[in-house]
Amino acid sequence: MTTLVLGGTGFIGKRAIPRLVQRGEKVVVMDINPGAADFSEFGDQVEVMRGDIMQFQDVVTAILHAKPDRIMNLAYLLGSGDDTPHFTMKLNILGMDNSFEAARICGVNRVTYASSIAVSGPQSNFGDVAIDEDAPMHGSNQYAMHKRFNEFQAQQFNHVYGMSITGIRPANVTGPDKVRGSTDHVQVVTLPASGQVANFPKAGLMRCPVHVDDIAEAFVRVTMVDKSSYPIYNSGGYPISLGDLASIVKKYLPEAEINFASPDGKDESGNYLVNNDRLLGEFELEYPPIEQRVLQIINDVRRDEGLPLVG
Repeated sequence: MTTLVLGGTGFIGKRAIPRLVQRGEKVVVMDINPGAADFSEFGDQVEVMRGDIMQFQDVVTAILHAKPDRIMNLAYLLGSGDDTPHFTMKLNILGMDNSFEAARICGVNRVTYASSIAVSGPQSNFGDVAIDEDAPMHGSNQYAMHKRFNEFQAQQFNHVYGMSITGIRPANVTGPDKVRGSTDHVQVVTLPASGQVANFPKAGLMRCPVHVDDIAEAFVRVTMVDKSSYPIYNSGGYPISLGDLASIVKKYLPEAEINFASPDGKDESGNYLVNNDRLLGEFELEYPPIEQRVLQIINDVRRDEGLPLVG
């Protein structure tokens, strides 16, 4: 069987595609930057083609070429996009709609896509309560509003056309090579790992990091079923402050210099208490301890820098 991955050479896609191959899938990747990842080790099992998800014809051409059984859409702009509202709208809203409509007219019923934890907005709207998928959405920046509309549009396609479109709301995805979107929870680990001083404004800022390997596995498992039990799933992650994350780093790198200007920040945090029972239960996922993932990122960075591994 064949999976078409839109935006497949990006941060999550290049981890998801090997997992699809391991399951015996033929994978076709469409990306505006096809050279951003190397899948040559997989031979004919992975084909990469250039295409722009903002161009409807590009998406249709990719689907007609690949003849996929399912589509995974990971093409979106990481970060708020508030400074480029027109471009961001075209990518996050028009691009997403292009993937749904092109799939429909080409007869591909199964589509998965990336929403975001950003739809929930600040944790202060909910108190000290873990938010499930049915909680009200308070996200109000451009990125959050786009993801809220993506979820609405997916429900419309499912209702009107009987499609099987499912979204995942990734929390604060983390990994050694993440450079866009929310990155403070990444830099707390990666800067000390490479021997650099790390300075941050507030130690109390709460995040919900989830390792990119775990979110890639989640996308693959959800994509591989013909129909999920629910239209949307929280990825969840590890609720933790930047200060506590720094403490984990210092267990492995005692000489690390990680500085915070203030202990405050909790009251300003986005949604970090997330109920992900729906995803973990239905798809039998289990995240390793956060300490294990922090150590993995540290050593990924040190390996690339030619530094001694730790742990």
